[in-house]
Amino acid sequence: MASFLPEEDLTCTVCCDIFEDPVVLSCSHSVCEDCLKNYWSTKQFQECPLCRRRSSRDNPPVCIALKNLCEAYTKEKKLSGELCPSHKERFKLFCKEDKELLCVVCRDSREHKTHDCSPIDEAAADLKEEVKEALEPLTDKLNEFKNTERIYQDMAEHIKKQAEKAESRIKEEFEKLHQFLRDEEEARLDVLKEEEEEKSQLMKEKIDDISKKISSLSGRIKDIEEELKANAVAFLLDFEDTMERAQREMKEPEAVPGGLIDVAQHLGNLNFKVL
Repeated sequence: MASFLPEEDLTCTVCCDIFEDPVVLSCSHSVCEDCLKNYWSTKQFQECPLCRRRSSRDNPPVCIALKNLCEAYTKEKKLSGELCPSHKERFKLFCKEDKELLCVVCRDSREHKTHDCSPIDEAAADLKEEVKEALEPLTDKLNEFKNTERIYQDMAEHIKKQAEKAESRIKEEFEKLHQFLRDEEEARLDVLKEEEEEKSQLMKEKIDDISKKISSLSGRIKDIEEELKANAVAFLLDFEDTMERAQREMKEPEAVPGGLIDVAQHLGNLNFKVL
C-alpha cells in the first residue's frame, strides 16, 4: 500500500475512521458527509469541525477523487489480510498441527513440510462444526436462564398479589376496631409494605441480573454465529478466540430462599374480639 497517502491523511477528524463520502468545505478541509451533518445539527452556525471557519455552502460537494482513493485503500488493506506476510502469496492451506494459515511456499518449508495440512475451506468447515458443537451448551444455558427469568417474573407477580390480598385482609380486620387501634393497623401495613418493597426489590434485582446474563449470552451467541458466517480466512484467524468464547462457562442462576412474603406472620393475631 505504498502507493497510498498515509492513513492519517485518509482519516476523518470527526469519526477517526477512513473517509466515507468525504465532502470538501470552503476552507479546503474534508470530513465525512454524515459526520458533517451530525456535527452541524449540534451547532448554531455551519462551521468546519477542524478550523471552525464558517462554510459558504449548505451542501458541500463530495470529493470524488478522495472517495475513490479511500475505497481503493480500504479494498487493498482488506486484501492484504489474506496474503502471507512472509511470501506475499494467498493463504490456501491450514496447518492442523500449528493451527496456522499457510501459503503454498509455507507448506513446503521445513517448519510445515511434515505437518498435516488441509485446504482452508475444508479446515474452516471442520472447525466450524467444532464451534457449533461448542455452542450447544451455551444455547441450553440460554434457555435455562430464560426459564429462570420466567420463574422470577412469576414470583414478582405473586409477591404483588400476596401484598394486595394481605393489605385487604388487614384493612378489613382493623376496620372492626375503634380508632385507638388504627395506629396498630398502620404499623402492620408499614411492615407489610416494607417487606413487599424489600422482596420486590430483591426480585427486581434478580430479574435484572438474569436479564443481563441473557442479554450477554444472547450477544455472545449472536457474535459467534456471525463469525461462523465469515469467510474461511477471517474465521480461521479468529478461531481460537471464537472457540474460547464459545466454551466459556457462566454461573448457574441463584435460588431465592425465603423470597415470598410471610403472610402468616402479618395476619397473626388479627381476629380481635370487639366488645
